[in-house]
Amino acid sequence: MSLISCHEIKAQLVNETDLKLDKDAVMAIYMDYENTPKGNFINDGQLYIFQNWKNDGIVTYTDSKDGFTFFTGFEDQFIEGTQISNFKNVSFKNTSSLIPFHLGGKILIGGNSIFDKGVILASDYGGLVIFKDKATHTLTSDLSFVDGQVQKIGSGSFEFPVGAGNYFRPSYHSVGTGDGMIYTTQYLNKNSSSLHTHDKRDEKLQKINGNEYWEVTQNKGADKIILSLSMDSRTTPSEFFNSSDDYDVVIARWDADSDKWISEGGDVSDPLAGKPYEKLLTAQVSGYGIFTTALVKKVPPIPEDVKIYNAISPNDDGLNDSFLIEGIKNFPDNQLEIFNRWGVKVYETKSYNESDNMFKGYSDGRATIKRGDKLPTGTYFYVLKYNTDKRTIERTGYLYINNQ
Repeated sequence: MSLISCHEIKAQLVNETDLKLDKDAVMAIYMDYENTPKGNFINDGQLYIFQNWKNDGIVTYTDSKDGFTFFTGFEDQFIEGTQISNFKNVSFKNTSSLIPFHLGGKILIGGNSIFDKGVILASDYGGLVIFKDKATHTLTSDLSFVDGQVQKIGSGSFEFPVGAGNYFRPSYHSVGTGDGMIYTTQYLNKNSSSLHTHDKRDEKLQKINGNEYWEVTQNKGADKIILSLSMDSRTTPSEFFNSSDDYDVVIARWDADSDKWISEGGDVSDPLAGKPYEKLLTAQVSGYGIFTTALVKKVPPIPEDVKIYNAISPNDDGLNDSFLIEGIKNFPDNQLEIFNRWGVKVYETKSYNESDNMFKGYSDGRATIKRGDKLPTGTYFYVLKYNTDKRTIERTGYLYINNQ
């Protein structure tokens, strides 16, 4: 560690020039830390912060290094400053309270963020947690997430680690296909009617969830996304949690152009194992802004509809080896897209049929998964569009692939 000017003032550590923590070096700060506008702090080692953190200068790391910053302790910690704190890897573990971290500044994560213990409250202070392209997070749960805005830069799939109060309520989506994509998401355990009255809604929508909503902003980019919202019986009203004989559950979005709530459609997944929330509601959305769940009346099936089988096991035993859409051969003007749970497109084709143009559980190479690779076992989401003599029909739903 090289230190040129770093001094203590009233139980506060103040850095006014260059400070570098080399690889394999360890530094623990047991008092409030302030990086002044003249400060330049490079962390390539292990930095432990037990009190408050303020950055008005430069905080960064060497790209080739594995610097780790640990916010840990037994008292509430304030993380603030006018400049972005650029961390390679960061861990949050504070046992003082359920919400021990108060974020008033911006944190940029380039590697992994470990949400070990303690909620990061950013919404009350204007804070922001930013993940670079390929940055990840682990251990996220009801005990540790971001209560406020989370931003993702670049391409790739991502689970936005957002929630509110005691509830981890993430949204999922792929953030485009290029490095220039930027999206921001926040979950609020509040009634969205206070922002946009639920009385102004499309006639398809029978009722709108008044308990919660997500705000999804497309800061940069032009792609439309496959959006998945988490569903939790502790916050999602029971009538929105399961479909019935009369109603379906869909994603609703406030559409500023039409000045009303509209349906984006959607399909509810089977129960998810190992998650604090129970299900996902997924749809290909047409815009951005405020999202929540809603009920729509079931639409009776049309006579020319096709039959879609929602599971395949491509092991060449002659049973369920491909995704069968019975009757699609009668509608050759069609398009099929398949996405993984994060909204990454893994398959796309036109003129899908029941013989020589069928999905057999392999990537077609148009996404992050290499062409010809067998897709992992799991649940996927499909969007099928086909033209009849009367209209264009869109069918969506979940597809389970057993590639074991």
